[in-house]
Amino acid sequence: MNDAPAGNFIRAFVQQDLASGRLEGRRWSGAPGPAADHESATLDPARIRTRFPPEPNGYLHIGHAKSICLNFGLAADFGGRCHLRFDDTNPTREEQAFVDAIIDTVSWLGFQWADDQESNLYFASNYFEHLYRFAETLIVAGHAYVDSQSPDEMREHRGTLTEPGRDSPFRDRDADENLRLFRAMRAGEFDDGAHVLRARIDMASPNINLRDPVLYRIRRAHHHRTGDSWCIYPMYDFAHPVGDALERVTHSLCTLEFEDHRPFYDWLLARLAEAGAFDAPLPRQIEFARLNLSYTVMSKRKLQELVRHRHVDGWDDPRLPTLAGLRRRGYTPAAIRDFCERIGVTKSDAWIDMGVLEQALRDDLEDRADRAIAVLDPLRLSITNWPADRIEACHAPVHPRMPDRGRRTIAFDGELWIEREDFVETPPKGFFRLYPGNRVRLRYGFVIECTGCEKDANGRVTRVLAEVLPDSKSGTPGADNYKVKGNLHWLSISKALPAEFRLYDRLFVEAQPDAGGRDYLTTLNPDARRFVSGFVEEGLADGDPHTPYQFERHGYFVGDDGDSRPGALVFNRAVTLKDSWAKRR
Repeated sequence: MNDAPAGNFIRAFVQQDLASGRLEGRRWSGAPGPAADHESATLDPARIRTRFPPEPNGYLHIGHAKSICLNFGLAADFGGRCHLRFDDTNPTREEQAFVDAIIDTVSWLGFQWADDQESNLYFASNYFEHLYRFAETLIVAGHAYVDSQSPDEMREHRGTLTEPGRDSPFRDRDADENLRLFRAMRAGEFDDGAHVLRARIDMASPNINLRDPVLYRIRRAHHHRTGDSWCIYPMYDFAHPVGDALERVTHSLCTLEFEDHRPFYDWLLARLAEAGAFDAPLPRQIEFARLNLSYTVMSKRKLQELVRHRHVDGWDDPRLPTLAGLRRRGYTPAAIRDFCERIGVTKSDAWIDMGVLEQALRDDLEDRADRAIAVLDPLRLSITNWPADRIEACHAPVHPRMPDRGRRTIAFDGELWIEREDFVETPPKGFFRLYPGNRVRLRYGFVIECTGCEKDANGRVTRVLAEVLPDSKSGTPGADNYKVKGNLHWLSISKALPAEFRLYDRLFVEAQPDAGGRDYLTTLNPDARRFVSGFVEEGLADGDPHTPYQFERHGYFVGDDGDSRPGALVFNRAVTLKDSWAKRR
């Protein structure tokens, strides 16, 4: 294996573990289970096992993409397996719809968890019986007790970051009493909140996560997979390490906020290993910096608030950093994977500028996207010396650097659309486009000379008038006789297809919308989305709506998945041709 590349320190940890032999001798029965299930199985064919463990309480965002690429990428690079496991232990917040969306998104990004040898799609809810039995194991061994304090009393006894906690008055219950109470909790004999099960560790620990953390709570709630079978549910910090161990995960990769939770992760697995539930090697938790992306928010709570209060049009709104939103906007899986590779994996929190993500998309679409012409703010151009019934075929490359992709045909006649900003009556210095008396080339077509314009009663220009120079058609010998500085995009009015264009920008006007405790909603960008009506080339009528296009001059666009259809085309601008945001700051 090559040395770990800069920007991904976790690779070095994996290499060390493999070189040291720590991971040798692991056995895998083909399905998750405690040590007894694996002891007679064959050696694990996977050199390492990682996992991506989302909670199904919302849609994945670009920050999750970093974790997805890291976990699945490491498994692929080191001859291992990556599991997709849903940590569905909080029934009041989770839905099957989110499960389905997450599965679809991870697959869309290009990662799979199943082949003809293994299928590694798991749910923490599948482990509820295991988790319950392990909790009883901890009780019997004296490592857990049922606490009957109220939530307020527990908070009062917990202490602070500078003061130790105090023992619960119920901490010294004997194992038999704790076991009886815990079984009664499962049987539904107590009201919600009457008791909890806690680990017995150290209420004076400087790490507040080791001050007898809660393992189970009573919660009568319908679970989207297990229904009403359970009225007690494990806490995440209990279910997560147990799930890792049941699945024989070797490297449990978490973001930095879980660093202070690692001592409990290790304590819990060590106690269960002592009881024979798991054998070595136990999973190793490694933390990395989460992704902080400028001009957006990635707190699940804030994303839910944006959706719930209709600041956006749903989880797949192209203004959101959700992967569903980015996908609808026109981002490609390759661009997102490349972005995650570019930003690397570090131990230090940092803000990544949105421009890095946008440039990854430009780099991917530069070769991928066919070229086409779109006019977004149409102004009529009449060629006064063009025969009324004549249509001339003009030709343009599908891609300027890839001739093997062919050419496209654009109809030229006497009535055209051009961009309104391409004409002024009195030009400023350096303006090389249309104005009375000036010549320009209509891209892929003819040179024309502007002869004037027409206006409405309010003085607004409604039509530009010009004459064509007949021997100036692009690609013919006569074209070389004309040297002009302006080169305009255009479309035939009779052939162009009407289309709606949705122009997206940064969701917030501040790079860190919630910095300093500020209300992030006050920094929403009112111009983050604009709808305009215009026209596109006739050749786009029968194309695949998912095909990305570079609309020459305007940026990279893709048909809107939800709204575009034949006869009513809708295009989302994925990204502009250049980063213009930096100039506006």
